[in-house]
Amino acid sequence: MGVVALVTAAILLVPFVAMQFTGEVNWTLSDFVIAGVLLAGTGLAYVLCTMKMSNPRSRLVIGAVLAVALLLVWAELAVGLIGTPFAGS
Repeated sequence: MGVVALVTAAILLVPFVAMQFTGEVNWTLSDFVIAGVLLAGTGLAYVLCTMKMSNPRSRLVIGAVLAVALLLVWAELAVGLIGTPFAGS
């Protein structure tokens, strides 16, 4: 579970550092919180779903499904890809 927290923090460090050097990245605290919850939640879901699995192919499939779901939610929140009421922009 600690690995999930470290990976989440490392990923969130990228936009934080980018904000220091360019005005192109402009995240608010709520952006970091939402991204952290999405990333940590996906990581924890993967760990919990694959905890008892020994088949690498099953782990790969679960990881791919969770990654696609994460990317769809992220894209919807960022730019409104699907057009739901909580879409961004």
